[in-house]
Amino acid sequence: MKKNLDNNALWNEAAVTGLFFAAVSIACLMGKQFVAGTGKLFLIQATGVVLWIAEFAGCIVLMRKRMIRLKDNYYGVTIQDSYRFGRRAALLSGLLVASAHALIIMKMPADAMDTMIGQLSQQLQLSSSEIDSMGRVVDKLPLGTFIFEWLYCFLYGTVLSAIMSRYVFIQRLFDGTPDDDPNAPDEQ
Repeated sequence: MKKNLDNNALWNEAAVTGLFFAAVSIACLMGKQFVAGTGKLFLIQATGVVLWIAEFAGCIVLMRKRMIRLKDNYYGVTIQDSYRFGRRAALLSGLLVASAHALIIMKMPADAMDTMIGQLSQQLQLSSSEIDSMGRVVDKLPLGTFIFEWLYCFLYGTVLSAIMSRYVFIQRLFDGTPDDDPNAPDEQ
């Protein structure tokens, strides 16, 4: 049975969808972290690429399915409603994913971070003042990661919801599936 779509229902649906998006992205992030513990460079890079593709494609499929579900469960859903739904879901999922990513960086052992800085400074032949500058940047890395990751997720979700909201409505037009709007006049 269809319900009327109001602002609270839109936020609730977006929150559930945002949680799904975050679960997919955090699972991929944890998979990358698990494989990084092996220390095998090829395995780390290959897994990173495969999980990124899975995350990217998974978010596209999930957005499409959730927008179709929104349209099927509520009366009078417009393209703008589905776009707002996707944008809100991206905002909320981005918050969760960015928090998880920043937490992983904050919990990284100090010796692992020092090893990484040492290896990087040897490869780039950095001076001691440049190494000190890098140390100051590393202290702010969780906050920078949080902001960048949240913006990335929100922008990706905004673009994806703009594309998918139109796709869902165009697909329904060509599919011949009628809208079940009780206010629409009957065709005779």
